[in-house]
Amino acid sequence: MARVLGGSALEAFWSGTSFLLTSTVFQPVLGSFSHIFGRKPLIYVSLALFLAGSIIAAVADNFTVIIVGRSIQGIGGGGIIAMTEIVVTDMIPLRERGKWLSILSAMWSIGTVAGPLLGGGFSQNVSWRWVFWINLPFLGIGSIMITLFLKLNYQTSSYLDKLRRVDWVGMVLFLGSSTGFLIPITWGGIQYPWDNWRTLVPLLVSSAGLVAFVIHQEYFAPEPLIRTSVFKNTTAAVTYLETLLHGIILWSILYYLPLYYEAVKGFTPILAGVALFPQTFTVAPAAVGAGIAIAVTGKYRWAIWGGWFVTTFGMGLIIYLKVETTTVEWIFLNLIGGLGAGILFPAMGITIQAAATSKDQAYAATMFSFVRAFGQTLGVAIGGVIFQNQMKKKMLAYPLLADKAAEYSKDAAGLVQIIKALPAGDMKDQLKESYTDALMYIWIVMTVFSFVALVASAFTKAYPLDRALETEQGFKEKKRAKDVEQPSHERAPSLLHQYPPLISTSTRSAA
Repeated sequence: MARVLGGSALEAFWSGTSFLLTSTVFQPVLGSFSHIFGRKPLIYVSLALFLAGSIIAAVADNFTVIIVGRSIQGIGGGGIIAMTEIVVTDMIPLRERGKWLSILSAMWSIGTVAGPLLGGGFSQNVSWRWVFWINLPFLGIGSIMITLFLKLNYQTSSYLDKLRRVDWVGMVLFLGSSTGFLIPITWGGIQYPWDNWRTLVPLLVSSAGLVAFVIHQEYFAPEPLIRTSVFKNTTAAVTYLETLLHGIILWSILYYLPLYYEAVKGFTPILAGVALFPQTFTVAPAAVGAGIAIAVTGKYRWAIWGGWFVTTFGMGLIIYLKVETTTVEWIFLNLIGGLGAGILFPAMGITIQAAATSKDQAYAATMFSFVRAFGQTLGVAIGGVIFQNQMKKKMLAYPLLADKAAEYSKDAAGLVQIIKALPAGDMKDQLKESYTDALMYIWIVMTVFSFVALVASAFTKAYPLDRALETEQGFKEKKRAKDVEQPSHERAPSLLHQYPPLISTSTRSAA
């Protein structure tokens, strides 16, 4: 894209970062709007934004338009992620949710595998614009399926009443502060140094804004954007911490591991995507297996503890990736980490919801997806800081590279093409060695993070999963002829036939 449109490396960087940024910060806002305006309208809004952003980016002739399109697309993407998890909490009893969360994790895994392959194939063999056009048929199919099959209960009220319920002050504080916090996190060390005022001032001001937002939510907001009650539980608090660390670890792998294959092994972007298979292909079966096991046993702590143990062990193995590591070796070194990540996807989702009250289920699901996305954004930034420092330190030790240390160490992705363009020789070999060494420190830090999460998981308490499904926006079934003929006190909601022991009195009344 940068080559065809004549854009800079910085513009290319923001074309990716803008999506991740808006996708993260808008999840709680759209989730909160769904409580007021209804789930289905917000799903349509999210799909429409994703569609509009995809079209804008696909027809763009410069990076300014692409970044605008990607930002809009990110808002829609964040809404799709959040609304998917919220609707599961509305429709599925807690005991059964593990199966559904595992299916979502499997879809994520398939998308993670297919995305880089399709993107690399389009950009190399067709046109980068098809990276965006390919979204349209999926959005069309999804919209049709939602219209036909997603029937939800929702108590309607006047539009003005709904607008009055919106926490406008909280929304402005949250969007402004979280965006102001994440932007310098993403550009630190790339666009501006970490000690530059353009990085430090927004971080400090936005941190103060986030504190003000929390105070507003706790004491002043009549209908908070985010319910602080979802954090006031030891199990919930440690699981949100684990979710943050899970996002950091996962995105560090997905971002930096392909760069190892491209820079050190000389793979094309498509082959680098294929090389991720040991990590990504193990996520889906592990997630499905863990989700089903949780639903059958009604217990989830074993999955949390086992998932973090396997993840920590898997991250420790990646540390052994070297320049000379053979194909067979790196395949087996990467298999274990994917299994751990897959187990954790449904396990942490269930733990968060098991620790939340019935009225907080949708809010807990929203925060789970937001915290994970927040961690993903931090993962790229933290990995970048580690890479820059270690790459520069290693290059200064080589006389051939010392004068280029400050320039080459700034951007791990940009350095890939420099390494590939160099002729075979000592300089190229030393750059590969430095690159591998810098990445090794990223894996070390991620292993430490994983171990911290493993220790934190020891504080996870066991809560019963056989809980009544209490929701105001659950599945709305069609009235049958005999239901219309029967007196109201003789009719039994059809949900009772599906989950007899799990429906509360309040839900029966609503049904």
